[in-house]
Amino acid sequence: MMGAATAAAALRVMGANDRVRLGIIGSGDRGTYLMGRANQVGNFDWVAVADIWDVRRDRGEHTAGAKVDKYADYHQLLDRKDIDGVIVATFDHVHAQITIDACRAGKDVYVEKPMTSLPEQGPPMVKAVRETSRIVQVGTQQRSTPHFLEAKQKFFDTGAIGKVNMVRTIWNANGGYLTPVPKGMEQKPAGLDWDACLAWLPKIPWDPKRYFNRFAYWDFSTGGQTGGLFVHMVDVVHWFLNIQRPLAAVAMGGIYLYDDGRDTADNINFALEYPEKLNVTFEATLTDMIPAGAADIVFMGTGGRLNIFRYGYHFIPSKGNTQVGECSSGPTDDNHMGNWLECMRTRRQPNTDVVAGHYGAVACHIGNIAYKQKSQAVWQKEWEV
Repeated sequence: MMGAATAAAALRVMGANDRVRLGIIGSGDRGTYLMGRANQVGNFDWVAVADIWDVRRDRGEHTAGAKVDKYADYHQLLDRKDIDGVIVATFDHVHAQITIDACRAGKDVYVEKPMTSLPEQGPPMVKAVRETSRIVQVGTQQRSTPHFLEAKQKFFDTGAIGKVNMVRTIWNANGGYLTPVPKGMEQKPAGLDWDACLAWLPKIPWDPKRYFNRFAYWDFSTGGQTGGLFVHMVDVVHWFLNIQRPLAAVAMGGIYLYDDGRDTADNINFALEYPEKLNVTFEATLTDMIPAGAADIVFMGTGGRLNIFRYGYHFIPSKGNTQVGECSSGPTDDNHMGNWLECMRTRRQPNTDVVAGHYGAVACHIGNIAYKQKSQAVWQKEWEV
């Protein structure tokens, strides 16, 4: 176990201009995308790649742009003493254990969202991060995006939006949730360790649809569109309104269009109630695949209405609100990876720390529970950290 004293010693060695040494665990599409984001930031070295498929290990090495060591077993990467931090971009169900293992091995972590696939995974993760003094950034990147930061300061920190009692979130037409199986993958590739991929899940035969279209399955994702999409949006709600825990959730939806073997809903609606006298709703559909206007977060306040997402934002003041006029902003690019790398050096907390990552994920989990049990789900005390 690496404690605070050891972390402090590591800080004394690493100066502001020193090059960080990184590894990645999970070098598929998302993992190599994150590697590219890190490459744009620079001032670090790639040391190793771990993935359960040799093809993706090679792809990770190509993205690194340098010779790296490659491992099928991520534990071998974590055993390295010359790695300062790791990116975890695996399937959702192993985020928690790999992050805990990395922290216990003395590594800082960038872990993709959702941070957990089950609500009970969160408290042990938070405990491991606190005990080891590791820097853990969770991949809800809106917290490092300039127009989101600007909107928070302009409308929420000033109080211009007034009292918010309702937030609507919507994300439709995401084609990534209908990913086809590539030709020739009906048989498992020889260099892919399917048992390692399943990890703690029940052992089942090779399933290419699960591997390539994971959001269609509960075990490889976190409710599909809920853990993949709502997690981004509810994290913004938590951040802007300085809240954490919903009281309860109700949900409706189902497999209405794509009877293709999936078990996550292709049409879903959530409604979450918060103790701050706030309702937050979520809707997602794979029926309407028109991208225009497909994603939005709408804050409805006594001082005005804010529409915001990655396209930018638009604020309409309520009648008589003279604090700020109607205004808009275009899209800006996030610096979430840069924030993590900077925090590795300064030891300051990153923009989306492990506590924020936990509560954002649990907002998805409570909605998922309501959907599965077809009745209201309520907050559980054991989820608190």
